[in-house]
Amino acid sequence: MTYEQAIGNFLEYLELEQNRSLKTIQNYKHYLTRLSDFAGEIKLADIDVEMIRKWRLWLNRLGTNTSDELSKMTQNYHLIALRSFLRFCAKRGLPALSADKIELARTSRPQVTFLNPEELARLAAQPNLSSMVGARDRAIVELLFSSGLRVSELVGLDREHINLSRREFMVRGKGQKDRPIFISPEAADWIKQYLDKRQDNSKPLFIRYSGSKKVDLSGNYSRLTARSVQRMVARYANLAGITKHVSPHTLRHSFATDLLMNGADLRSVQAMLGHSNIATTQIYTHVTDPHLKAVHEKFHRSKESKN
Repeated sequence: MTYEQAIGNFLEYLELEQNRSLKTIQNYKHYLTRLSDFAGEIKLADIDVEMIRKWRLWLNRLGTNTSDELSKMTQNYHLIALRSFLRFCAKRGLPALSADKIELARTSRPQVTFLNPEELARLAAQPNLSSMVGARDRAIVELLFSSGLRVSELVGLDREHINLSRREFMVRGKGQKDRPIFISPEAADWIKQYLDKRQDNSKPLFIRYSGSKKVDLSGNYSRLTARSVQRMVARYANLAGITKHVSPHTLRHSFATDLLMNGADLRSVQAMLGHSNIATTQIYTHVTDPHLKAVHEKFHRSKESKN
């Protein structure tokens, strides 16, 4: 069997038996196709440890349109996809390299960037509230910080999904997992103000006000894209004079940091963020440092103070 044929079977398996999202399937296809980009037309049996070693070297030297090289984390995504593919092959009895032969590259722990209350206030103050775009953008900023939503989850929301009176709703996140989302009265109020100004019948919660207006019976033609939200947040951060890199995920970090700083336990934050593994949530434990300092100052006395 050729590598390409096996990939096709694997992607169908992800869709039908694993119920993976279309975005996840597209990512797996992209990562796995990178091996055939490197090696050309190959058979499944051609994949061995030496080919993977040379492919990893090729990936390490591969640039993108935004960087001179792929990050170690991105390189690992390719290897994770390949390991999952090889496990599928083993399960189907196909002759293939053992997934255990592939080790991931060591990566440094990611630096968590979050905004302090003063920076959040400056960011939220940037949209021009006299316009529909400004009203929409203020609602987006408030919702991102109040909920901890991923940008993909935010743009996927429809009006019917969100209950402004109860200030809670369900969202389907990574791995097709549902989780409850809770929002503040302030965020609910900004969303209501935006929706009250809307005079369209489009189902998406957030819509775009520029670009082509092609007819689409699905109702999604006007839906705001994740990339548009990313550009919008970065632009407002620049206008607010915030020098650090700010993205929608920065607001998700800020949400988690705010919860922990105010006494929330790690397990609860894990549930609200939709993390499958608490180790992912532990990147936020840096916020306990000020508490540790306070404990040290309160309970550890110097020799002079004891005398």
